[in-house]
Amino acid sequence: MQTVLFHSTIYGPIHSRRLGMSLGINLMPNDGKICSFDCLYCEAGFNAQGPGKDGVPSRDAVKKQLKRKFEEMTKEGQTLDVITFSGNGEPTLHPEFKKVVEDVLRLRTQYFPNAKVSVLSNSTMASKPAVVEALLKVDNNILKLDSALPHTFRLLNRPVSPNCLPEGVIADLKRFNGQCIVQTIMVRGEYEGHHIDNTTDEELDALLSAYLQINPREVMLYSIDRKTPAENLEKVSKEELERIAQRFRDAGIKVQVNA
Repeated sequence: MQTVLFHSTIYGPIHSRRLGMSLGINLMPNDGKICSFDCLYCEAGFNAQGPGKDGVPSRDAVKKQLKRKFEEMTKEGQTLDVITFSGNGEPTLHPEFKKVVEDVLRLRTQYFPNAKVSVLSNSTMASKPAVVEALLKVDNNILKLDSALPHTFRLLNRPVSPNCLPEGVIADLKRFNGQCIVQTIMVRGEYEGHHIDNTTDEELDALLSAYLQINPREVMLYSIDRKTPAENLEKVSKEELERIAQRFRDAGIKVQVNA
């Protein structure tokens, strides 16, 4: 089984195909995974690997490690495009997420004032007031919506809560009043006898309807780029992503393709 990719709280900087030179912040354990989704394509592997024994890093630990990293990068004359909350699970599950975001914003202003702060979230905590408040403070509030149809949503994202359905996610994202970026992976394949394909006309029509309701600042379309825990998934080509993007652009949606 593919397992955890990030073994530290602060990692990188690495080049992100979506965001540029990115310094990562992993608010989940360094030796396990905690997530409210269990996506078939997750580069960190399935939740079955367990949460590990280290637990989530404290707010103070994140702040101290980030400050130390910023000091090292400044001394070495390194540049930075973005600071990205991502890692071994869903960052907004951290019990002090809002306070951590505030710390990161202060340190960013002190050391790398031109860098953007981004959060990659699966949207499952977007109904929590403290999480919403924090997400509205960052530069790039990037929220996942891979399918607007319940069957595909549950097959592809495998939410831990049986009550998590796309209509609830869409309703939560609408409350950001356009202050968000929606991230959608386009993928097809097989898993445990189920065919999965969110590139069909029915899927794309449902996604377009959702985008029009949410009215995001932008939609990010991408496909798988690395090994996935579910082995029989197919990468959607850049050419097909562009065709899908144009379909959404024709309806007035701003779309960025990352391939």
